[in-house]
Amino acid sequence: MERIGLFIDGANVYAAAKRLGWNFDHRKILDHFAAFGQLYNAFYYTAVPAPMDDKQKRFIDALTYMGYTVRTRVLREVTNENGDTYRHANLSIDLVTDLLMTGDRYDVAVLLTGDGDFERPVEVLRARGKRIVVASIPEMTSYELRNAADQYVDLKDIRSEVERPGYHMPSEARPDRTGEARPFYTLASLGEANDH
Repeated sequence: MERIGLFIDGANVYAAAKRLGWNFDHRKILDHFAAFGQLYNAFYYTAVPAPMDDKQKRFIDALTYMGYTVRTRVLREVTNENGDTYRHANLSIDLVTDLLMTGDRYDVAVLLTGDGDFERPVEVLRARGKRIVVASIPEMTSYELRNAADQYVDLKDIRSEVERPGYHMPSEARPDRTGEARPFYTLASLGEANDH
């Protein structure tokens, strides 16, 4: 029986859920991938605000209760060359560190991410005899990462097994009553003061 290590890039999975318009049940994700062998460990990487709000704390506590090892980094304010400020936390180093440091404890690494930054670590692990499965959605997966992996899983193909029922996220395009896709938001200028 193959030993499995599960590594979830929380920001990437959240972005995929927003794009798809439906959310993931993290217990079902755990169960789905654990069914292919013996689960060594499941890591979940996520950014947190400082101070952490109650909703985020409950989410992390729930993941821990399910059996995930949760790695967090505090969101920091970053200003780019244009003077725009945004919040950012990079957990790629943590994910790569766990991938490489725990490599002797799993035979198959399942990565839920589409980030091309993981291409080189995936190549290193394959050279060491590990099998790598990447799971994401095609429009958010770099060609290089997909090419470096042994297997690619489109999350849309396993929706029935990993979806959180009854909970839908706002997507970029949702069908209206006629079944036609409509944008989640529209851009319109405000003409008069009462057009808000």
